[in-house]
Amino acid sequence: MNPGKPPRDSEAVDGRRRRLTAEDRRKQLVGIGLMMLRTQPIHELSIDAVAAEAGISRGLLFHYFPTKRDFYVEVMSAAGRRLLRVTKPDPALPADEQLRQMLLTFVAFVTRRRDSYISFVRGAAGGDVFVVEVYAATRAGLTTRVLDLLAEPTQEPASPIRMTVHAWLAYVEDLTIEWSGLPEHARPSSPDDLVDHTIAALHALRSL
Repeated sequence: MNPGKPPRDSEAVDGRRRRLTAEDRRKQLVGIGLMMLRTQPIHELSIDAVAAEAGISRGLLFHYFPTKRDFYVEVMSAAGRRLLRVTKPDPALPADEQLRQMLLTFVAFVTRRRDSYISFVRGAAGGDVFVVEVYAATRAGLTTRVLDLLAEPTQEPASPIRMTVHAWLAYVEDLTIEWSGLPEHARPSSPDDLVDHTIAALHALRSL
């Protein structure tokens, strides 16, 4: 192989080989990482397993992501974007219904992916720089969304209302993680009741 040329990259399509663009391959690899993240924390994600699933060599994966950390950053960033995307409420609804829809979707999202979500949170709490950055950006996006729904579109990081909503989201997150960890028959409330409680908590905090 000519050392000045990148490795060949193609996949079978209807019995033929189709050359993938670099962007296509990167998206494919990140998608595989996201799929595997459903059942295992990011630090246990195997580069070899990702490459094998894509039908490429480990070396070719590192052609697209120079280091394991680079790949992990892309996967975690995609996970953060996915959370923001799936929890985005229907803008046609009234603001209070949008907030409720967003929270119900968040509870369902965490419940389905509890282990990987916990690894996300704990990775940030443990100080893993790339996880901290992604986690902070995701939380900031959710905070801004809630502020917009409350007609409090402030962007000042130190504003009391922004700090209150940011802290309230931590409460929602922790409560959801604990609730979803219980056997379904042992959960003290339904998802609707849980969301009603968190909304009441938000209004109580705003009144202080």
